[in-house]
Formats: sequence, C-alpha cells, structure tokens
Amino acid sequence: MNLFLDTANIDEIKKVHELGLLDGITTNPSIIAKSGRKFTEVIKEICSFVKGPVSAEVLATDAPTMIKEGIELSQIASNVVVKVPLIPEGIKAVVEFTKRGIQTNVTLCFTANQALLAAKAGATFISPFVGRLDDVGYDGLELITEIRDIYDNYGIETQILAASVRHPIHFKEVALRGADCVTLPYNVFEMLFKHPLTDSGLAKFVEDSKKLTW
Repeated sequence: MNLFLDTANIDEIKKVHELGLLDGITTNPSIIAKSGRKFTEVIKEICSFVKGPVSAEVLATDAPTMIKEGIELSQIASNVVVKVPLIPEGIKAVVEFTKRGIQTNVTLCFTANQALLAAKAGATFISPFVGRLDDVGYDGLELITEIRDIYDNYGIETQILAASVRHPIHFKEVALRGADCVTLPYNVFEMLFKHPLTDSGLAKFVEDSKKLTW
C-alpha cells in the first residue's frame, strides 16, 4: 500500500520524505490556503523533491475551466496528478484528461456508484472519504470494501486512495480491505509509530546499554 501525506506543509513533507517512506502527496484548496502562499508555487516546490504522485486540485466547477486549469497544473511537473471533484462536470473533465494522458485523482467520493463512474471515465485514483462518512453515521470503511470488490469484479485499474483517514485504526483497516494507497495528515502518520510497549522496551534497552562496553 502506497503511503501519501495529506498536506501542503513543506516541513512536514520533508520529515516524512527523509524517512524514505513517502510515496506521494495529496493537497486540496483548503490545505494550501492555510499556507498563505500562491497555489502553483506550493505545488512546484513539492514536486521539486517529491517524485511520486502529487495531487493538485482544480478550482473551477465547470468542465471547460477545469480542463484548462488541469492542463496548466499538469505542466508544472510530470508527476502532478490533477484532482477533480466527483460531479458530472468533473467526470466530463476526467474523460478529457484521460484522452490527453493526464493522470487524475477523483475526490469527494462517498458511494461505490460514484467510484464506478469515476473508473469508467478513466480516473487514475479514486479518493473515498472514510472519516467524513463516519461523521454522518455511515461506515466509511465498508465503502473501501465495496469499491475493492467492484473494481476486482471487472479488472478495473483505477487505484483506491483512502482519504479522510483520522487515526491508526483507519490506517490498518483500509490496508486490510485492499486500498492501493492511503493519504494521512502528518499527526496521524506520527501516531503510527506509537505504542507504550515500544516506549517502555526502548527505555529498558537504553538503561541496560549503559552497563555495556562497545
């Protein structure tokens, strides 16, 4: 399962990149707005050292403008993935991007039906929002299972990119259910390392190491 970071914070990205675990980045307008920087400037800087997929979202909601923005974003770097909302105009844009060989990440997916439509349009990635479904009383993890089953039924190559992942249990469960990728906020990524037995075990090893000579 590929591990993406869901952020536009350059310091956070560099920390995970330096560990050698980072497979890609997802961003959205809300995340980039928090940086206070120019949208394309942030994407360009991320792509300067992250070589995996970097999702950059179009800002328009009509297909012609989405296509124009997406083409411009794809020209920033070869690893830019154009992120498009799962609405009829967005699907229309994805079909055009597919014809042009531009990778896409279809976002705001909340049903298996939507995921199948995105795949038929040629989406490279589909982003089901696990945590947001949980917030409104649905089982976000079950959506991952449904999409995996449907895609496997037909040999669909669109990759399932689990998004809105809120905690380590989400991370484990989307892996068990067959997500191809997962994108995490930096604070959730940090949680993956944590266990009290790891901490206490390390403390014991460090204490005992003081009795040794090299």
